[in-house]
Amino acid sequence: MTAALRLCHLYPGQMNIYADRGNIAVLARRLEWRGMRLEVTEAGLGERIEPGAHDLYYLGGGQDRDQHVVAEDLVATKGEALREAVAGGAAALCVCGGFQLAGHGYTGTDGSRMPGIGILDLDTVAGPTRLIGNLVIEAELGGERRRVVGFENHAGRTRLGPGCRPLGRVVHGHGNNGEDGLEGGVAGRVVGTYLHGPLLPKNPWLADRLIAWALAHRLGEPPELASLDDALEEAAHAVAAARAARPAR
Repeated sequence: MTAALRLCHLYPGQMNIYADRGNIAVLARRLEWRGMRLEVTEAGLGERIEPGAHDLYYLGGGQDRDQHVVAEDLVATKGEALREAVAGGAAALCVCGGFQLAGHGYTGTDGSRMPGIGILDLDTVAGPTRLIGNLVIEAELGGERRRVVGFENHAGRTRLGPGCRPLGRVVHGHGNNGEDGLEGGVAGRVVGTYLHGPLLPKNPWLADRLIAWALAHRLGEPPELASLDDALEEAAHAVAAARAARPAR
């Protein structure tokens, strides 16, 4: 298998505050270990994308002022193409602010509204406090259940609509809104989550799920991924999970 997995990194200059490039580095290395490569294209403000040109889209988190700018540009220059791309089987990972913009929009405490692109059926409203801390969820993708770990830091309270299922249920932490016990959102091959830190180094199972989906889009069929030695990644996962389980002081 020699085909490159084609990733489009959306707004790397604005939406990159949670070690987002670390997630991309993990995808590149896990492909390299299997004799494949990652081809990364960056798409910033004002730049349009071509549906079908990429197998995986990545949208990270950003500062509030950057997120406002990105929201308007995302709807105007990329929203229609992204909706077409994911409908055609492309995968997407949207983290924190990117998770919010993947939905229908975000309403701030002042009533201002940031539009979303609707590739996930969810909506977000700012709460009076931030939800911060280590987060562990029991996730399910493709019939497999695994614990996924990370860190959350968000004021948004996200609620899922009927067209979106949760990425998982909260074991430790707050999740989408601190009330319903749900975290993240999934529709088709689109995954949104508040988990960062970055997310993929400590969660190789999730990284491989995204890789498999993206390669299925590229090759037309689900690939058989060779097993890797994930001892170091699993050790990091265990440390993060143990940290989240400690009672707050």
